[in-house]
Amino acid sequence: MSTAAPRFGLGFQSDKQTSDYERLAAAAEHYRFDVVSVYADLYFQPPLPALLAMARATSQVALGPACLNPFTIHPVEIAGQVTALDVASQGRAYLGLARGSWLSDLGIDQTGAPEAVAEAAAVVAALLKGDVSGVPGRRFFLPAGATLRQPALRPSVPLLIGTWGPRLAAIAGAIADEVKIGGSANPDMAALMRRWTGAGALTAGRATKPGIVVGAVTVVDEDAQLARSRARREVALYLDVVGRLDPTVEIPQELLADMGRALRESGPDEAARFIPDAVLDRFAFAGTPATVAEQAISLLEGGADRVEFGTPHGLTDDGGVELLGAKVLPAVREHFEGQ
Repeated sequence: MSTAAPRFGLGFQSDKQTSDYERLAAAAEHYRFDVVSVYADLYFQPPLPALLAMARATSQVALGPACLNPFTIHPVEIAGQVTALDVASQGRAYLGLARGSWLSDLGIDQTGAPEAVAEAAAVVAALLKGDVSGVPGRRFFLPAGATLRQPALRPSVPLLIGTWGPRLAAIAGAIADEVKIGGSANPDMAALMRRWTGAGALTAGRATKPGIVVGAVTVVDEDAQLARSRARREVALYLDVVGRLDPTVEIPQELLADMGRALRESGPDEAARFIPDAVLDRFAFAGTPATVAEQAISLLEGGADRVEFGTPHGLTDDGGVELLGAKVLPAVREHFEGQ
């Protein structure tokens, strides 16, 4: 862990009403969360409307999408969106970029994805800065003279890159402010990501390294059994993908195959039966406030700089956010303040 104070975020799925976003973001600010993110998952609502609603209800917390991908939203459009959010939030926007998942189902070619994400970041950076010299690129580029019609509030915003892989992690080490491992609660993966990004920063001759953000499904409740049952169901929706991406966890391939088959044929309730406790703890925050606090402490001591607690937070959104803010965060902060 770095010497800086631990930081915390809340991640929300873009499946709510405007009033929900406003209320939950206000609660996040009340409990002194540092960042509120909205996912940009395929087939869900785009994150920008939710983030704009959150901007109206808050005045301090950082806001951003985690993460947009340039294969479905062109970097020029991404620059326009982050500019709009930065204006609405009065300078509190950050930008999350990732390669995206499941895009082959749409016939989208992601050849050279890590380099394409870097090109997209360069295009956005030039547009925010007002640099009209042009940006070269194989997949994404900007012609000389191109500029945003609505000037950006700031010449740059913090850049977060989401990845599980060493190639994009090395690129992020050279250009990003933060790197997020989405769908993980694994300290070993945080430590590995720190090494990957550190190598990229060193190669680029960069003095500072990006912060490591670890985020996953979170279900906190005073009833540990209910919390873990709900978390197991949520994790079943993505473990077949992320379980294969984490080189620090050995999950039997037959378990992933059985779980994936159950998910396709019967749904997440049946698939959840295949997830043992030890695996659940590597891919979700789940249990009582004390248990979730212990998980967060392990991550922060193991290499993370920020922990992002993801949807659904609890048995209800509001209940989960309240327990995280009123019980989990104070326990984690007290642990590190006492050192």
